[in-house]
Amino acid sequence: MLQTPVVRTDRRLPRRLVQLYAGLALYGFSMALLVRSDLGVMPWDVLHQGIAGQVGLSIGVVSMIVGALVLLAWIPLRERPGLGTVSNVVVIGLAIDATLAVLDPPSSLAVRIAFVVAGIVLNAVATAAYVGVRFGPGPRDGLMTGLVRRTGGSVRLVRTAIEVVVVLTGWLLGGTFGLATVLYALAIGPLVQVLLPRLAAEPVQRAG
Repeated sequence: MLQTPVVRTDRRLPRRLVQLYAGLALYGFSMALLVRSDLGVMPWDVLHQGIAGQVGLSIGVVSMIVGALVLLAWIPLRERPGLGTVSNVVVIGLAIDATLAVLDPPSSLAVRIAFVVAGIVLNAVATAAYVGVRFGPGPRDGLMTGLVRRTGGSVRLVRTAIEVVVVLTGWLLGGTFGLATVLYALAIGPLVQVLLPRLAAEPVQRAG
């Protein structure tokens, strides 16, 4: 007698999807806080901001274009995108532009500093949220891991090299490199390390 195969589903899928898109939206919001602080932006945003100023597009649109171009670099690196990878390109760009459209630049230095602190902390929460659901890395993270695998270099070396190139290029194009950029680079790793276990999706149980 034939038995009907049991189809196993991930009961956490709805929660994972909500966490993915909430995390990506929060990521774009946190980026906008740093932009409005005018005290520096995240390393890749120095490049996005510089290009945006040169071509007359919004930083969100430039972020989407750069993300799509970085995805093309995955092809020779043989990286495989996931739902989170593609969503990263679109949702973050839309979220940052939407936030900038309604968030005015602060007038006092104290508020600008508060924007920096909130932007870095919320970005760490957002990163842990969307990475934790394991729907695929963002385009820029995938570029890093692909280069690490192909070159044999360390994660720290490859990531540093990539970010130095994008920051320098963005700064030469007119992007904002400042105190917030340095603070972000120093703080984001430890913050995500603390938050990721709290936001990581539990592994799907499989029959032995």
